[in-house]
Amino acid sequence: MRDRTILIRNVYYMLAYAFRALHQREYADLAAEEFANVHDLFAAILSKGLSRQLKQGLYREYVTESGELPVLRGKLDVMGTASARMARRQLVSCEFDEFSEDNEVNCIIRSACITLARHGRVDERRRMELMAHVRTLARIGDVDLREAHWGSVRLNRANRSYRLMLGVCELLARGLLQSESDGSMRLADYLGDEQMCRLYERFVLEYYRQEHSELSVSAAQVPWALDDGCDGMLPVMQTDITLRRGQHTLIIDAKFYAHNTQGHFGVHTVHSANLYQIFTYVKNEQARLGHSHEVSGMLLYACTDEGAQPGGSYRMSGSRIGVRTLDLNRDFSEIVAQLDELAERYLVEEVGDSLGSHRS
Repeated sequence: MRDRTILIRNVYYMLAYAFRALHQREYADLAAEEFANVHDLFAAILSKGLSRQLKQGLYREYVTESGELPVLRGKLDVMGTASARMARRQLVSCEFDEFSEDNEVNCIIRSACITLARHGRVDERRRMELMAHVRTLARIGDVDLREAHWGSVRLNRANRSYRLMLGVCELLARGLLQSESDGSMRLADYLGDEQMCRLYERFVLEYYRQEHSELSVSAAQVPWALDDGCDGMLPVMQTDITLRRGQHTLIIDAKFYAHNTQGHFGVHTVHSANLYQIFTYVKNEQARLGHSHEVSGMLLYACTDEGAQPGGSYRMSGSRIGVRTLDLNRDFSEIVAQLDELAERYLVEEVGDSLGSHRS
């Protein structure tokens, strides 16, 4: 499954939830716009975000710089100073911290604007907006997005308004940007499956976290239920989404595949490894919580264009295991209705309660 089979507007909603930007005013009108492709959507997000950020002021942080100065500032560079004196320059070589807009975060944003404007299939009006922003950021350096250190980019109170823009930049770099044999770059037409899978997982997690405050929502780890306590070389059981309410827990494994079933002699079945994995998560979590608690599992596939789609509800060794598909090509109100119904069925039904519907 590729993002060409997903309404581009729904990609916006997925991004807005995943990066907690749904209620940021600068992006509000994007939900009503039409986008021809994901390049144009990314360009619109960066243009809107930067317009607001430039009005508020760009994020600044202390950046270590070096240079030759008339007086000592910061840390003395002994070897550099000696070289300056030998060249008869009466200067001091030193390293110092400068509170600067020219930092990694702003460099990434500027470089992403340049990349989309030059290589993307972007509406001409938005292309001009991006290039205007690039000129405004003339004092900001560039960075090769293919070599950006995404793990070192940290969000804090001062730059959290960059969350969606940085998320788009990382998706652009990891999911669209491709190197040619001659060293040049181009943008793929569609986000890669790996990046769409990560976005899908994060969207489902953040949807429940933001829209269902009555639930405890996390991406929890499940400890192994060991008889002897020896856990050497056992892999970590990391869930995509864990929902809890009262004595009920639902573990969701979100799957975004090109093919949602495995076939053998014309018979389509659920992927074996997926089913083994969710069953293992559920039974180990059930052992930890005890029989007074009900732990269920769900394989939540993104629907593809294939005829055979996985689905079913099973009782396995006393636990409920469900298999569902979420159709991302529908109107977004229908998508959230599917998510709401899923939580209600597995977490509330047996206690006679009901969850509220999606709040627009």
